Amino acid sequence: MRKPLRLLPLSLCIAIALPAYAADDNENWGLCPLIDAVPSFDDAPTPTGTAEQRAEQPTDIDGGTLQRAGTDDNIVVQDNVRLSRGDQFLGTDKLSYNQESGKYTAEGHVRYQDSSMRLVAERAEGDQNADQHRIDDVEYQLTARRGNGGAERIELNGPKGALHGSTYSTCAPNQRSWELRAHRIDIDTAEGMGVARNATLRIGKVPVLYVPWFVFPVDDRRRTGLLYPNIGLSGKNGFDWRQPIYLNLAPNYDATLYPRYMSKRGLAMGGEFRWLYGSGSGEVSGNWMPNDDLAGNDPGRYTDYRRDPPVQIPRDRMPDKNRGEFALKTTHRLDGTWYAAANLAWVSDKYYLQDFSNSLYGQSAISLRSEVGLYGRGRYWDASLIADHNQLADFTLQENSLAYDRLPRATFHWAQPFGKWVEAGVDTEAVRFQHEDVKFTPGDPNAPIGLRRDMPGGSRFDVKPYVSFPLEGASWFIRPKLAWRYTAYELERGMAQQMAEQQAAAFVAANPTVPNTPELVRSFYDKSPNRSVPITSIDAGMYFDRETEIRGDHYLHTLEPRIFYLRAPYRDQAGMPLFDTNPMSFSWGALFRDNRYTGADRQTDANQLTTALTTRLISQDDGRERLAASIGQIQYFDDIRVVAGAETPIKQGKSAWVADVSVSPSDRWTINATYQWDPKLRSEDLASLRARYLFGNNGVVNFGYRYRRDLSVSPTAPKDRRDLFEQADFSFLYPINDNWSVVGRYYYSIKDKRALEQIAGVQWESCCLAVRLIARRYQRNRSEDLNSSLQVEFELKGLGSAGQNTERVLRRAILGYNRDDLYLAPPSPTVSRQNRGNDAESTLDPTL
Repeated sequence: MRKPLRLLPLSLCIAIALPAYAADDNENWGLCPLIDAVPSFDDAPTPTGTAEQRAEQPTDIDGGTLQRAGTDDNIVVQDNVRLSRGDQFLGTDKLSYNQESGKYTAEGHVRYQDSSMRLVAERAEGDQNADQHRIDDVEYQLTARRGNGGAERIELNGPKGALHGSTYSTCAPNQRSWELRAHRIDIDTAEGMGVARNATLRIGKVPVLYVPWFVFPVDDRRRTGLLYPNIGLSGKNGFDWRQPIYLNLAPNYDATLYPRYMSKRGLAMGGEFRWLYGSGSGEVSGNWMPNDDLAGNDPGRYTDYRRDPPVQIPRDRMPDKNRGEFALKTTHRLDGTWYAAANLAWVSDKYYLQDFSNSLYGQSAISLRSEVGLYGRGRYWDASLIADHNQLADFTLQENSLAYDRLPRATFHWAQPFGKWVEAGVDTEAVRFQHEDVKFTPGDPNAPIGLRRDMPGGSRFDVKPYVSFPLEGASWFIRPKLAWRYTAYELERGMAQQMAEQQAAAFVAANPTVPNTPELVRSFYDKSPNRSVPITSIDAGMYFDRETEIRGDHYLHTLEPRIFYLRAPYRDQAGMPLFDTNPMSFSWGALFRDNRYTGADRQTDANQLTTALTTRLISQDDGRERLAASIGQIQYFDDIRVVAGAETPIKQGKSAWVADVSVSPSDRWTINATYQWDPKLRSEDLASLRARYLFGNNGVVNFGYRYRRDLSVSPTAPKDRRDLFEQADFSFLYPINDNWSVVGRYYYSIKDKRALEQIAGVQWESCCLAVRLIARRYQRNRSEDLNSSLQVEFELKGLGSAGQNTERVLRRAILGYNRDDLYLAPPSPTVSRQNRGNDAESTLDPTL
């Protein structure tokens, strides 16, 4: 039986021999001209099958004149020979093939294509039995991903091969912005490795990088080696070089080392280890810096702001030795219902996030939480058993500001419908609260006598069964709900004593004629306080809609009135501690909640009615919501007497008006606004505006304004004390033309009268090359100084980039810099340290 003619493995050879393995499928190739380095072949048949299936398919020979030459069984096919097998095609003017020896020769206009590439060559010859091949004067184009180039000669010998005088670029042939040239590239497909010798990278016609020898992978197998470095320059770190070293340890786990040099601070070593197995995965990372010169270069950043005036801490207490961090994230699935997870975090000192963060978002984090737990989920239930611990990461605070550790915490939630009109459920929590005693440093103005403050804890059990009756029609709904909440404590003796002393002091303040005696304190002493509250609510609404026309466009116009009644009797909860409970921010969602607190330590009393109205305009052409406007208010029929911390009771009357508006007049405009107006104080509690406009395919302009009044401060106080924060944020990516664009951000605290972050940059991008230059100033520490940095990045599309990862910074700062981020929520506003309250949400900086 004659052996079939096996087409040459050219696509494998060339595609893996050159750095096309680094090509990024997410690159923007929209600026590239529609020019093929190797035009498509008109005489090629339609490919069938895939590369994996080609080995099982026969080779068809078509065209030309078939003859046998001499007695050596040479088969000669002349005049436009075409061979095809699956997705492969080979065409040439003349083909000679000996079916016994396996030797072949293809001469004249040799052309080859498959699902991943096309190439042309002058001549190809080889021995299929010995698996030896040689191709001369090659030009190729990758079609599965962008890339093209050529080679003077390609030699293959089984799994090994060599390319002589090879080139590679992702640029169009008439716009050769960059090109990689190598005198010789040796490939071993069995080992998955390649060796390039005398390689030169050229920008235009200018050589900018010469490497006499380097090794690189030629397939998807991971290899130990160097990754692209991160290079930066900033006022805090100086010249900053981080060189990742990848370690391929096994198919299911690996590691990366991050040695780092900062000219103003010293050497650091980081690393991460990742693993993956059938039932879970995990990642552990850390960083260690044995000596940090930052304290010596900038001692003013280590200041005790709790003193008035602030005082620089002693030199021997500054963090300059053995600084580091640790993080662990892992999950393990036990079965289809239960899994275990851990998320641990640790830093060596309270100044670490400030000193190693690249933005104000990392600096605004006040603590790190570590958590381990067991979690389960069924059709109608979910449960968890967890333990968590908090570490202080803000040097302006003491440990007494940390949340209590929950060691452990068990939760169970069940909700199940019974028929069409009844649903029953229960929410249950049992938790043990624990807190380390706080040790104060000498001279601390907040230190008590003895430089120690006890932080006793206790246990809490909370259960809330309920039954609801969801009645719904096509245009209406009524959802009555009956619930009962029972909460019980078992307090440590110290916590019970503290609660008794607080109640006695409050009683004396309300009754000045009564002395504060030990007997009075003992009368309030209770180690096992409890609370039982029935809760009734009715949520009802209607939907009205009509078709309308505005300026020739057709819309569905809806009107959605809604009412929510809540009734919960008052229960005295002054004897209950505040372990993990805080008031929620007043917002649209707060109009329809049955509790205005985050935890179980407080259950609000209520006799109130929410009335709200929403209207929408929905385009009938594309179904998009062009307008959504809502307004609502709560009518308090009785005073709300339950408070937490420094809160004051809510008087009978009306709450602040809450209004939300979202408008999209076109596909390019998006405007969102929220406004809260308190009629009793005749002042605004909150105002927020976000506007976005899109330019062309890439440009964007964002404007944001955020204001919130500090509700814990008297409305008659000076304005600088009433305002929790007031900020303006302007950012943009503006394309000047197809190649040039400018970027910028100005983030300003109106309350503090200072800039929080400033960015200005310019970008140039072509088909295959991009250059970004970014100047940035941002708050670097609690003293409100600004750090300056200049970042430059050169990106050779399809090859890699040199310099800092500017895209990561710009995507965080300019919402919409990447169009995939358009519908993400912007970062929470940064709140000044002097006024950090319950609304001061923060997120760790993704660039940390």
